[in-house]
Amino acid sequence: MITKMLTDEGLIQPPKFLVGALAYETEVGSVAYGVSQRASDLDVYGFCVPPREVVFPHLAGEIPGFGRQRQRFEQFQEHGVERAEDEVVYDVTIYSIVRYVSLCMENNPNMLESLFTPDRCVLFESPVAKLLRDNRHVFLHKGAWHKFRGFAHSQLHKMTIKDPKPGSKRAALVEAHGYDVKFAYHAVRLMDEVEEILTEGTLTLDANVEKLSAIRAGEWAEQEVRDYV
Repeated sequence: MITKMLTDEGLIQPPKFLVGALAYETEVGSVAYGVSQRASDLDVYGFCVPPREVVFPHLAGEIPGFGRQRQRFEQFQEHGVERAEDEVVYDVTIYSIVRYVSLCMENNPNMLESLFTPDRCVLFESPVAKLLRDNRHVFLHKGAWHKFRGFAHSQLHKMTIKDPKPGSKRAALVEAHGYDVKFAYHAVRLMDEVEEILTEGTLTLDANVEKLSAIRAGEWAEQEVRDYV
């Protein structure tokens, strides 16, 4: 488990219960899409099952709306974690199972993608997580259209925002191709994904590797991307 490794090495400091309560951990992002590059960050998503009194605060004597309310654990997130011996940068996001399932029910694109990652991307899976993955198709519904379309058009807008930060990765992409090919392939990917959800009732993250790789390599003109989306 990457979360445990980074915690044991003191590179991240999640809540004390989290590592022992971890139920699911998977690689997401470009690795799951099949278009990762050597310099790609490694994005890790997952969920944990917090102690009972965290999920059900009344067990710890808390009465909702009365007295001081404890802060609820919903997620732990750490970006840009580097290990001296690795050539990748880790981004780790671990949710409470309550929050995770809630977002899946809303058809949040990031959550659905983490639930539908290829088996090769799964780093750890408890019996609870296996049960969830085995039944993941029941989460899919027509509401996915609004969520995925919104995410896609946000990426399309960011694709051509001018004046990126000088010296940044984004500036290099814009200089090389005239637009940000990373935002472009995400826009296309999201529209392909929601089409598959609505027409096939499933989600296959690495179904369009050649297409996404071509866009990321700058082989599509900006207008082609816009027309496709």
